[in-house]
Amino acid sequence: MEAKAVAKYVRMSPIKLKPVVDLVRGKDLNEALTILKYTPGKGSVLVEKVVQSAAANAENNHDMNTDKLYVAEIYANQGPTIKRWRAASHGRAAMILKRCSHIGVTLKERD
Repeated sequence: MEAKAVAKYVRMSPIKLKPVVDLVRGKDLNEALTILKYTPGKGSVLVEKVVQSAAANAENNHDMNTDKLYVAEIYANQGPTIKRWRAASHGRAAMILKRCSHIGVTLKERD
């Protein structure tokens, strides 16, 4: 039995999210939430929301014991890129890439 949660189109680059995601992969739920709570930066807040959502799904939808849950899978993949233009020298235009991410979490029970 597993519980999942996904946050799509998060307005943060996956390069900034992947180090935070790597901190909690394979950890127990309570330990993962503690790590995310005390990790600085906006990325940890976004990942923490998705982990809490997956924990709520496990408890309410699948009747799983929250004390036995651990982070089985977690990822922060590249989403669509929003393209904007900025004025550059000599009448040119420079492209600004605003990257998005998809964050996914899967929680499972330990035996």
